[in-house]
Amino acid sequence: MGTIGETWERVMMKLNVRAMALTLGLLWALAVFGATWWMIACDGATGEPTILGRIYRGYSISPMGSLIGLLWALPDGLIGGVVLAWVYNALAVRGTGEG
Repeated sequence: MGTIGETWERVMMKLNVRAMALTLGLLWALAVFGATWWMIACDGATGEPTILGRIYRGYSISPMGSLIGLLWALPDGLIGGVVLAWVYNALAVRGTGEG
């Protein structure tokens, strides 16, 4: 029976960068789209400026805003997924002593 460190080194796996990017991109895009429609269903389409509207140009709480948010959130999530997977893989290799 090995130490905890030896066991951790054997189970540490690298993430597939493309799969992580696609997953986070789709999840974030669908979350923005779904949250926008949830707000529309609860409060109605206000079109008021929001914090997300300051980040995603053209976004507002409206049907068109939900589509604009979806289009902005997809590449945002893709980039976030690439960065997250790359950092994880870099730390995983460094932690196992392979790098």
